[in-house]
Amino acid sequence: MKFVSAMMRHETNTFSPLPTTLEDFCRGTGIDGPNYGEVAAKCFKETNSALGAYLDIADESGAEIEVAIAASASPSGIVRDTAFEHICEMICTSVALGCDAVLLDLHGAMVTETFDDPEGELLRRIRHVAPDIPIAIALDFHTNISKMTIDNATVITGYRTYPHIDIYETGERAARTLLRAMAGEIDPVISWKVMPMLTHMNKQTPSCEPMKSIMDRARQAEADGEVLNASIFGGFPLSDIPHVGLATVIMADRNNPNGQALCDELSDMAWQRRADFVFESGTLEGAVAEAKSYGDGPIVMADHGENVGAGGVTDVMDALEEVLRVGLEDVVAGPFWDPASVAELRSAGEGAEVTIDLGGKTDMPALNMKGRPLRLSGKVGRLSNGAFTISGPMMTGMIADIGDCAVLEMSGDVQVVICSKRLEPYDKGVFTQAGIDPASKRYILLKSRQHFRAGFEDIAKHIVMVPGPGVCSSDYDLFPFKNIPRPLYPLDDI
Repeated sequence: MKFVSAMMRHETNTFSPLPTTLEDFCRGTGIDGPNYGEVAAKCFKETNSALGAYLDIADESGAEIEVAIAASASPSGIVRDTAFEHICEMICTSVALGCDAVLLDLHGAMVTETFDDPEGELLRRIRHVAPDIPIAIALDFHTNISKMTIDNATVITGYRTYPHIDIYETGERAARTLLRAMAGEIDPVISWKVMPMLTHMNKQTPSCEPMKSIMDRARQAEADGEVLNASIFGGFPLSDIPHVGLATVIMADRNNPNGQALCDELSDMAWQRRADFVFESGTLEGAVAEAKSYGDGPIVMADHGENVGAGGVTDVMDALEEVLRVGLEDVVAGPFWDPASVAELRSAGEGAEVTIDLGGKTDMPALNMKGRPLRLSGKVGRLSNGAFTISGPMMTGMIADIGDCAVLEMSGDVQVVICSKRLEPYDKGVFTQAGIDPASKRYILLKSRQHFRAGFEDIAKHIVMVPGPGVCSSDYDLFPFKNIPRPLYPLDDI
């Protein structure tokens, strides 16, 4: 038995000013660009990834597995068609050469210059070269599911955590269900429904209500054998596409009537709670004042308006500016993306006294925002190459790389970490690789929405959500949506 496996992962913020090229599909490996064949397999073996699960299950079942391509990029703007076409060509060519099944590690919220549903388009192309091939896909919790994906997949499973710490488990669920179907034990069919809800990402996490009891019901139905698989997708709200929204996808045996009934039940639960999925941001000044009011630390301040994990640039300096204005001390902040400032600090060398204009080098036309640098003075601290192995529960075992990195040490024991590659701080390694122990600091200012909890919640005495400006804002009224389905709650009163 032979499997063809592949990874194509990107969460596209269609309002981000940063285009996504083929070279950007290097996340998780420390190697520039995508990886192929045995190199890709080695990179993702024994990692918390769906591809890692596929590799293990192939070994377990004695199957041959070919990794056509492993391509994962940090969330950013529209993906170039050339990148998508290359990834598709590698996968479809491998499938066309012959295999018994296809196992895909996808995201589900990718958008290219031509396609608003490239994952569905990939599946359609695979079906064109191998019409009857069984296809299993593991999808991110922030998938925007479409009919094309539903029509062309055999098995679909989705992450059930946010931060995403069950990625391996999701791939395992997909592969094991597909193997049962191939053995003739089951005949899976898909029930699905998309609700007209643009949920706020700060209210989506299955660890808290309103999502918790919905996801708990899905988990229990799968565990009890009521259905084969049950997945809830919070959706990715920062994609201006026609199939955005909260979705339910249920896999059930063909003769099992529970599939559609459970799909309807879970969808109705979400709809009845639609008002609870709205997040009220407050103000930047109010959030920093709240952080200042707490006594003991570490106090994590999560600037969620411009985080890499949702396509942010991470060079908007408003939150750091406010932290300095109110005089917070014993702070580690970052990592901020500014290759030019990193180069300047590295040229000056460790110990040099410098003044730099940090960040603010990227305009955001979709929000009519102009870049505004922040002038800072201090001493050059540690210089590093920014590479580390993730030890926390999200994407465990993968290589993370924030590029050339420099620390600016300022008065008041404020340490600012500056990097040349964008990465959301979901692991303490973003700071420890620069010689900083975040657990020893009173304040930790980082740009993240929920994923920071994977690496920092265990050390945080307090967590404050900071609504800085940017293309990941929770204020949907700021975004010039043109292609989303209407009416759509909460933009419309339905």
